Amino acid sequence: MERKNRDKKVKLLGVYNYTVWLTYFGLFISIAGIMEGLHGRQTKAIFCLAISGLCDAFDGRIARKKTDRTEDEKAFGIQIDSLCDIVCFGVFPSVICFTLGVNGAAGMLVIAWYCICGVIRLAQFNVAAQGRSGETEEKLCYRGLPITSAAVVLPVMCLVGTWIPAGIFVLLLHLILAAMGLMFVIDVPFPKLKGKGLAFFAGIVAAALFLLLAGREWGC
Repeated sequence: MERKNRDKKVKLLGVYNYTVWLTYFGLFISIAGIMEGLHGRQTKAIFCLAISGLCDAFDGRIARKKTDRTEDEKAFGIQIDSLCDIVCFGVFPSVICFTLGVNGAAGMLVIAWYCICGVIRLAQFNVAAQGRSGETEEKLCYRGLPITSAAVVLPVMCLVGTWIPAGIFVLLLHLILAAMGLMFVIDVPFPKLKGKGLAFFAGIVAAALFLLLAGREWGC
């Protein structure tokens, strides 16, 4: 009996093929970035956030190239993407903003609002994705601001923070987080960026990262 048990092949829960590798890598980078932020290395944390956003931009495309995915694999991909997103673009940006001055009672409320709205948005996305088929409006545009937009907004905000007084910068962070949370749950269409639009915003983030990594001082 013991020998039979030893010979049994261990089966792991979840999916581990290449369709989810980039999603897992983005999560790994985000966890590393959280550690950097907590140690006061905000520029490195912002860099990790941008890399995580880049992973998210391509993980779905890679997954769709695997045409023989089972329905369970597709459903798992949707769920794992949203679960990673709340860490990468919900918790992670909140940690960065906390270390940059979004703290105290007002900061706690703003960060809680941002994260709660992010969770609601991702849960709604998963519900909608279950019945999605064809080239519908849901595929052509987002309903509400995508939570991954934090990977663009925060690097640009931190670059702006190098040129304005610390107090104004922190106030702007409060307002931006609150506004983003609201836009996560407002049912308005946001066009999906493709081609030149995606390249344009990627260029903005790259420029912001270059200037930050070049040694500019933070605005707080």
